[in-house]
Amino acid sequence: MKAAVLHERDGVPRYEDFPDPVAGEGEVIVEVVAVAVENVDRAVAAGTHFAGRAMMPELPAIPCFDGIGRLPDGRLVGFGNPRPPYGALAERTVVAEGHFAPIPEGLDPAVATVLASAVSGMSMKVAAGLAPGESVLVQGATGVAGRLAVQVARLLGAGRVVATGRDDEQLRELGADEVINTSRSDEELLQAFKDNRTDVVVDFLWGRPTEILLRAMVPDGFAFAKPLRLVQIGEVAGADLRLPAESLRTSGVEIYGAARNLNAATIGDAYGQVVEWAQSGTLTFGLERVPLSDIESAWQRTDLRGRRLVVEP
Repeated sequence: MKAAVLHERDGVPRYEDFPDPVAGEGEVIVEVVAVAVENVDRAVAAGTHFAGRAMMPELPAIPCFDGIGRLPDGRLVGFGNPRPPYGALAERTVVAEGHFAPIPEGLDPAVATVLASAVSGMSMKVAAGLAPGESVLVQGATGVAGRLAVQVARLLGAGRVVATGRDDEQLRELGADEVINTSRSDEELLQAFKDNRTDVVVDFLWGRPTEILLRAMVPDGFAFAKPLRLVQIGEVAGADLRLPAESLRTSGVEIYGAARNLNAATIGDAYGQVVEWAQSGTLTFGLERVPLSDIESAWQRTDLRGRRLVVEP
């Protein structure tokens, strides 16, 4: 079969022949239909992800670890955790029975690959308890998940949506009322956050922008601080930040992880809502579709600007 094959850590996968997978006991062959290439896939391939060696223990191997495909009986499913060295970027892969779930009828398989990114935005409701009419800051709205979170906030009934990002016009078209560019000076960014306080923050950045945001929440004098629920999702701007004691003691800030309140029921509800929006067209997805044969050039692209790279074998 044809596959994207990685021969060295931090290398670029090449389109070439690879032995067909053979299903063992308790396994099934999946015909791959669509695969989203995400930052975590590149980190695993580069050997910089904490789980990279477990997911790709030996080379050569095929990158990516989930996707959309068809079972031998024709059912369209989302699958995950292929058996190494068989990743998802191939015409076929092999997974254990039960490591797949049905995809709703009529849903574009390429769109289905990006649903998890939209579900992460639902943490503003699941983890932070967003109520209709409350305001939301999407910290890091330039990326795929951030752009979807702007739309999710509006669809959940947010009264005001603020976004940090670089593309003012497009983010406003997606539903942002105000866009803050984080490339400005620390003092200017601090003031922008003070001028645009919200009830909930979904944070894909962390690092410097969130450190400044937390400083902005500290009252200027003796006053009752307005509460703020911050959901930590990503770390695009850095894995660490400095957190002064007063940023928690006097600010009214509550910090949650994105997994807060997640269980089978809440995940199912969030996924179902996102699917409903996707099928109705009220939630839109920026996709860049490429054939598997173009994987070498596609893997190295830096011009996607918030679109998700989706490979269709």
